[in-house]
Formats: sequence, structure tokens, C-alpha cells
Amino acid sequence: MIENTNMVDALNKWGKEKTPFIFLIDFECKKPLYWKLNDSSAPFKINFQGVKNFNAQKTFPNKKHVQLAKHPIGIEAYQKMFDQVLQAISYGNSFLVNLTASTPININSNLEQIFNNVNAKYACWLQNEFVSFSPETFITIHDGLIRSYPMKGTIDATIPNAKNILLDDQKEIAEHATIVDLIRNDLSMVAKNVSVSKYRVYEEIRTNNGLIGQVSSEIIGTLPENYREQIGDMLFKLLPAGSVSGAPKQKTMEIIKSVEMQDRGYYTGIAGYFDGNNLDSCVLIRYIDNNNHYKSGGGITFNSNVVDEYNEMINKVYVPIF
Repeated sequence: MIENTNMVDALNKWGKEKTPFIFLIDFECKKPLYWKLNDSSAPFKINFQGVKNFNAQKTFPNKKHVQLAKHPIGIEAYQKMFDQVLQAISYGNSFLVNLTASTPININSNLEQIFNNVNAKYACWLQNEFVSFSPETFITIHDGLIRSYPMKGTIDATIPNAKNILLDDQKEIAEHATIVDLIRNDLSMVAKNVSVSKYRVYEEIRTNNGLIGQVSSEIIGTLPENYREQIGDMLFKLLPAGSVSGAPKQKTMEIIKSVEMQDRGYYTGIAGYFDGNNLDSCVLIRYIDNNNHYKSGGGITFNSNVVDEYNEMINKVYVPIF
């Protein structure tokens, strides 16, 4: 691993040389990590849609073996944070703030076992730090095209008519539109001909507790021919991910820090790999740290309801092992 202070230069160099690598960047961009993809000594393991840098076997493939107990903060404590966010929004300092909290859990497995057994689009594990099993893409790069898939809107899919309830929710409609506009502007910093190719697509994710419905969009742009030698620069230009920060970014980041009162670390950061030509990456949500604290949250707007947001934060505490 090269010194973190040289990360941008190193990734630009590796990109130009078409050297495959993996990377991990925390929310505050204070402790980014990166390795060549073939570095077997890397303490960071990934399974991104079948791309792996490890060998392991599942140890408890049936959901009946997974026991997860949640111990969330009380709604009174959540209300205090929620009210601070609404006050900041009322002052005009933000349109949308992603508010997160930490839920202590009891689970009958360690982080490595969870990593080896989750069914997730993006699974990764940093030894002695965290495991994440994210459903959300940050950016992909393929054949010179960059794509982002912001995810906003979540519901218990077992509720009757869940899809229509979520897609017709005015608060969710406004929140999703805000994030799509933010990401469209972000991609315009590094790409041309940026457009929204898919808007508010509903899909369901299976968990140990049943199905969760969620909504995402696709935004696409064209990169310059020399994009490989600018990969490090591009990643940091696009950070933090808009879906887990808010809009406008800079002021919203200040609100998040003052309300949550601690660094998020790798939670809501990004992780990904470059195979020499193409890149895939995710937002580090659905996240358990080494102290068995599950991090989750959601977007708060002026029209948010505290009970709904509190329940959404709790409902996102799950493991996709079944």
C-alpha cells in the first residue's frame, strides 16, 4: 500500500498504466486506503457482483441460522437530532440532509462470517473494522461511459401495494428529485452529455426479515478519452456521495457533523475496484462495525415525519442472509 497522501497520484498512475486496483475512502476522506487488486496481503476483501480478491466458503447458508436483535436509540433521542436538522432546513441551509444513527445489535456471527455469507450486490470487509453489504452503486465506468445510480426511497415490501405507496409518496418524490439533480451536476464536473436515462425504478431486496422495496435512478455521461489517468482526481471530485450527504453538499456536511457529533468514518464512504479498463464502486451503506453497531439512516426534508424516519432507520437494520 502506498502512503495515503499520494492516493490521487497513485490511482492516476495505475489508471494510466491499466493496473488493476481496489480502493476504500471514508466519508470524511481522512483515511483512504488502496491496494493493487492482486495484493493478497490486503486486509480489505471484496465481492462485487462476482469480482473477488479472496477465497472463502459459506458457513451458514440458511436464514434460520441468522439471529439478529436490534437495540435502537429511543425515539426521543432521535427526535432531538431530527429537530436540529429541520431547524437547519428551515433556515435555508439545506434542502435535504441524510441523518444517520447507530444501532447496537446482537448477532450470532462475526464480521468475516457475515461477509462470507451475505447475498448482496456489493459485499466488503475490512479486517477488525467493518463489514458492508451495500445495494447501492456509487459510479461505474464502462467503455468510456460513467454511470451513477442514486438510491432514495425505502419501504417494507410486504405492505400491501408497497410499490405504489412508495412511488406516489410526495416526500419521497421530492427527495429523489433533489438527489438526482445533485448527482447530475456532480457527474457534469467530470463528464459531458450527462443525462438521466432511468428515473425512479422500483426494485425489491430480499433480507433475513423479508423483502425491502427501494427506488433508484440511472444517470449517465461521457468521459474524456484519457479518463484512466484521471481516475483518482475524478473519485475525489465526486465525493461525498450525494445520496448519503444531501444538498447543497458543503453546507449539508456541516449540518451532519454538528448533529451527528462524530465522524462517520468508512460508513457512507465508498469502495470499489478498477480492472484495468472499467471501474465499479459502491456507497458503504448497510454497515456493521467491529463493535456490533449497525449504522443506518435516511434523507430528511421539510416534509419529513419523525416517526416515519425513525422507523425507516430501524427497518434498514438487516442482514441479507437467507
